[in-house]
Amino acid sequence: MVTDVINRDSETMKTLALAVEALGMELDIPTSVADIGGSSLCLHNDPTMPVLTAQLPQYFRTTLILKRLFDLLLSLCLVAVASPIMLGVAFLVKRENKGPIIFKQERIGLYGKPFTMYKFRSMRPDAHKAKTLLAKKHNMEDRFIFKLKEDPRVTSIGHFIRRTSLDELQQLFNVIKGDMSLVGPRPALAEEVARYDFLYSSRLLAKPGITGLWQISGRSNLNQAESEFADISYIQDWSLPGDIAILLNTVVVVLRGTGSY
Repeated sequence: MVTDVINRDSETMKTLALAVEALGMELDIPTSVADIGGSSLCLHNDPTMPVLTAQLPQYFRTTLILKRLFDLLLSLCLVAVASPIMLGVAFLVKRENKGPIIFKQERIGLYGKPFTMYKFRSMRPDAHKAKTLLAKKHNMEDRFIFKLKEDPRVTSIGHFIRRTSLDELQQLFNVIKGDMSLVGPRPALAEEVARYDFLYSSRLLAKPGITGLWQISGRSNLNQAESEFADISYIQDWSLPGDIAILLNTVVVVLRGTGSY
């Protein structure tokens, strides 16, 4: 229970509300303190003061179980359907050069827990070594997301599988393992998470997703503020119908190639 006064626009209150609800707990606050966007508020007649209980129904256990079942069943179906495509991509990646077919990288997941994310490799095997020099050359050392429209590290087949998002098909196995969801915030690197402010760190209250508001809102064309707004909006307002809508919109975005490079 929060009984002290917190300013209406306080990031502390917004972040606390998201964190408490996502962890399956209940947040009680006096009516004079309540200002929690996206929450349903229930009034209780406490003997000493009127109290509002803030609830985010989407974080109820039953809803989370349904989301997990939805992720698991749809991912298994997609793997079965997309297996021939994945075999074809694997062949093309291997034929172009002798590097590994699958790119593995540590990302940060739910509640800050690290996991290994899978993608079809779209860059040269020595791409990581060149990242620091490229970031400095293009004055992008302070960017949360380092991406270049004309990245010299990307292979020929890499350009194609990035534009069509085929490189991300391997992440279906991350969803099956439970590290990711079909829909959620973009899976972040540890170096990015270390720079999050108090409010933006609440994006760690949901599993990262293969797609999400970031992907259907412009992807790499978004600036930092727009990317952060998309992630926080998703955490605060997500629902299963909303996830389905994002998945359907993702098909349109992938066909158009919006913001993919």
